[in-house]
Amino acid sequence: MRCPHCNCRDIGKIGANQFYCWGCFIEFSVSGEEVKVYEVAEDGSLVAVENVPDELQLGSNAV
Repeated sequence: MRCPHCNCRDIGKIGANQFYCWGCFIEFSVSGEEVKVYEVAEDGSLVAVENVPDELQLGSNAV
């Protein structure tokens, strides 16, 4: 498995379908084909990261 944010292989499992990347310090969860990416705040809370590739943003407005 690789990190969806930095492509690093140094991943730790922290719960059911929840993982932590030691390369970029991002937490992510996997549910089927859906991946949600979070930053860990100083107080330990999770902050959702909008991780939409530029190709998808441009492609959505194309005719």
